[in-house]
Amino acid sequence: MIYTMMQVCKEADLTYQALKFYCNEGLIPNVKRDKNNRRIFDEKDLKWIKDLVCLKKCGMSIQEMKSYLDLCLKGPSSIPQRKVMLAQKQELLRQSIRELEDSVAYIDWKQNFYDEVLSGKRPYVSNLIYVEE
Repeated sequence: MIYTMMQVCKEADLTYQALKFYCNEGLIPNVKRDKNNRRIFDEKDLKWIKDLVCLKKCGMSIQEMKSYLDLCLKGPSSIPQRKVMLAQKQELLRQSIRELEDSVAYIDWKQNFYDEVLSGKRPYVSNLIYVEE
């Protein structure tokens, strides 16, 4: 199947501007064009573009994505390097998850504190309001 820019954008959940930027940055190799000189994409292109969307969501910069693409274009010999690159991103994502879980736990604690204050189970104490004793 052949896809237009707009079809790829819909399939990959990508804005037209982002797809055009990726093309102009060389992140999509061997872009083909139709008889009217408009970009067209095949299934392999679409799968790669979806990979780019995932890499971006993983926190990869454009330069990192270019490096990853260069490694991919080298074939199987670069798989160990790609694994290292992905492992580094994976660890950063895991750290972000831990930080988000800590943030959620704080909000859970604070919501419980407020529920107890509102129900009369606990007196309200604030570190921001000075009360003379």
